[in-house]
Amino acid sequence: MHPKSLAVIDDDTYFTDFLSEYLGERGMKVEVFGDSNLLLASTNAYNYDFYVVDLMLPGIDGLNLIRVLRLRTRAGIMVASGRLEQEVFQQCIEAGADMYMAKPVNFEHLALAIEAIARRVSGPRANEVPWMLDRAARQLVAPGGTRIDLSEGHLTVLECFAQADGETVTRETLRQKLAGGEEVEGLDSLNSTIFRLRRRIENATSGPSPLHAKSGVGYEFRAPLKAI
Repeated sequence: MHPKSLAVIDDDTYFTDFLSEYLGERGMKVEVFGDSNLLLASTNAYNYDFYVVDLMLPGIDGLNLIRVLRLRTRAGIMVASGRLEQEVFQQCIEAGADMYMAKPVNFEHLALAIEAIARRVSGPRANEVPWMLDRAARQLVAPGGTRIDLSEGHLTVLECFAQADGETVTRETLRQKLAGGEEVEGLDSLNSTIFRLRRRIENATSGPSPLHAKSGVGYEFRAPLKAI
C-alpha cells in the first residue's frame, strides 16, 4: 500500500526531480515545496497522506516543520537529509518523524519505507480507543480520558462527524447545521468554529487534532468518534 498524495519538502531540485518521477511511477501523486513556508501557506498543507522532509530548508527548519505537521496530522513523515551528526536521528524521532534516512538515499529503499509506514498509519482502526461525544455534559472525551468543554457550535459540528462515521462532511452541511437549517452565505462562521475547535482539542491533549479539512469538499474526523 502506498500513500495517494505525498509532499516533498526539499530545496535540492536535482534530488526532488528524480524522486518525484520515481514515486510517480509507483502511483503516488507528488508535490514539491522548496521552502517550508510555502508548504505551510498552501491550502492543503495538512491534507497530504505522507511527507518527505529535508532538515536544512529555507523557511523554518526541518525539525520545527515536523513538529508543526505532527500537531495537525497523523500522516507518515520521513526525513531524508544529508545531516549525519550522531544526535540527528534521535532529534527527528522526538520531533515526530517516523523514520530517518541519510542522503544519498536509494530510491527503492525509500519507496519501500514510505509504503511500510503508510500501511501502519492507515491500518484498521477497530482496536483504536474511540473519541466520545458526551452530549449531556457537552464535552468531547479524548482516548486518554481528557474532557474538552464544547460550545453549542462545537457540539453541533461534532454531532455531524459522529453521524458521518469517518466520512467527509461537506461545508454546506456544516453551515446549515450551524445556522439551524437556515440558508446562510459565507464561510466565516464555519471556518472560525472549526479553527477554535481544532485549537481547543490540541491545547487540551497536547497532540494532533483528528479534525482535518478535505480540500474543496469539507471536513472529516479521522478517528473513531461515538456519541453517547
